[in-house]
Amino acid sequence: MTRPPAGLGATASRPQPLNRILLGCGAAAGPVFIATFLVTGAVRADYDPMRHPVSSLALGPGGWVQQASFCLNGMMYLAFAAGLVRTQGRRCAPLTGILLVAAAGAGQIGAGIFITDPVSGYPPGTAHVLSGYSGPEALMHDVAAVPVFLGIPAAALIWARASARHRCHCWALYSGATAVIMLAGLALTSAAFAQAPALAPVGGLLQRLTVGTGMTWLSALAIRYRIATGTSTG
Repeated sequence: MTRPPAGLGATASRPQPLNRILLGCGAAAGPVFIATFLVTGAVRADYDPMRHPVSSLALGPGGWVQQASFCLNGMMYLAFAAGLVRTQGRRCAPLTGILLVAAAGAGQIGAGIFITDPVSGYPPGTAHVLSGYSGPEALMHDVAAVPVFLGIPAAALIWARASARHRCHCWALYSGATAVIMLAGLALTSAAFAQAPALAPVGGLLQRLTVGTGMTWLSALAIRYRIATGTSTG
């Protein structure tokens, strides 16, 4: 039998189709979101994926695609969190970690509803240096990003601790590394979008690496639980 994730013991319920679908949403959410912004960024005129943030794809013509992508991603992570609760319950997965995953999903929905301000010269004709918020919508967008860029690494740290406690050392190391990389990436990305000369030209790349790191970990987490629950005998 496959060794269960940290905390997933014999008390786990037998796998149910709905549970597997919900956990599958967690596995697919990141790849779908990343593929969408990679394709959209590659075909958008005057948009430089190396420099410009993902959120800027919601600005201008066709911006609804990125807004929809944010919302879909958020709903998939909320479904994933529900799957963790249904499949494992409090005894088998860190409850605080599950809540942080749900908060990240809610944050993505908020990021889709509220549109960011122009950053780093996109759309064309806007200032390269953001001197202030143009209105409450951009502020709400940034607030919505907090549970994504801080909540995911926090969840990774929680799972790292739980995994270490259950002697799942490889998963603990991966989760801890994810948290460190995301927090470092957030710091560098923030400096880049504040127009630090050495980092501004690669701000978009730094953000994509940060987001990709966190979402890859979430996909791996979902796959890990899905496999374990599929082999559990209850």
